Amino acid sequence: MLEEGITEAGAMASLIALSTAYATWGRPMLPIYLFYSMFGFQRTGDLTWLLGDTRGRGILAGCTAGRTTLQGEGLQHDDGHSPLLASVNPAARIYDPAFAYEIAVIMEEAVQRIVGPEPEDRFWYLTLYNENYRMPAFPEEDADAVRSGILRGMYRFAGPAAVTGEADADAPEPGGHGRHRRRGGRDGGGRRATLLFSGPMWQAAMEARDMLAADWGVSADAWSVTSYTELRADALSVERANRLHPDGARRSPFVSDALDEGAGPVVAVTDYMRAVPDQVARWVHRPFVSLGTDGFGRSDTRAALRRFFEVDAAHVVVAVLAALAESGDAKADEVADAIARYGIDPETVDPWTD
Repeated sequence: MLEEGITEAGAMASLIALSTAYATWGRPMLPIYLFYSMFGFQRTGDLTWLLGDTRGRGILAGCTAGRTTLQGEGLQHDDGHSPLLASVNPAARIYDPAFAYEIAVIMEEAVQRIVGPEPEDRFWYLTLYNENYRMPAFPEEDADAVRSGILRGMYRFAGPAAVTGEADADAPEPGGHGRHRRRGGRDGGGRRATLLFSGPMWQAAMEARDMLAADWGVSADAWSVTSYTELRADALSVERANRLHPDGARRSPFVSDALDEGAGPVVAVTDYMRAVPDQVARWVHRPFVSLGTDGFGRSDTRAALRRFFEVDAAHVVVAVLAALAESGDAKADEVADAIARYGIDPETVDPWTD
């Protein structure tokens, strides 16, 4: 273990020396470099290319990840793009986990592939956030599928939510629109949607899932996406195989197969720029909406910052309802009702221009 201090170039030099020790000294090492995620691929990006060029094997851990989890330390610390910068390096395997058990599975795989019997000449990049929340237990009842999904890029975290009752369209809501709150108790059905989340945005997704079921009669399932980059790489590989084997059996990307099981729109929410989930948009065969943190952004609280970037639960709900309205499965006044109910100002400027 090396404590390098504030010296990104020196720390990367140490990592490169350790990650290539298997070749230069015949001593396989397992270097793990923790740093502010904003300063890794951005500040020492050329050295990450050197790491790949020299066939280095190690783990980079981008701490205080995301654009909204470390508000207050200045814009230079608000990382909204490191998975994109990392994705251009062909030697990098990139993961954006939400839970401790996801990190454990990814780390176990990385260690096996770095110092196992058949080591690979590549390195791993993990995002680690600066936000405390209660960690769910590993879902043992579906352990194999969850473990495989974590490594391949996504797995279903929660099944479709049960809609709690029938709509009461008579009572008025603020803003003069019809009421759509659900009452009573019946299982879900009818309108459906899928929510994708990464990192701490699981909280917004799960809150929105409950709100959609309770207030709008929309049953949504939720998927943890641990790596849009892995999903994209798989889809590109399948696409290439189909193109070069026109007479062979047609294959389908993992992300397509996973999301083809559901119905309704797919809304992805991330603490990074929309370009991160947009990496897989063309392989999603359902209406696809991405919510992310494009722009600068500054605030005194996470809640205010997430409202500014439009990645909180209220905006997830509005995105689902708007997508349903586009396909004729919701009414425009439902979308307007939700905007009014959650105190969203539709006249604010685009977050990425403010």
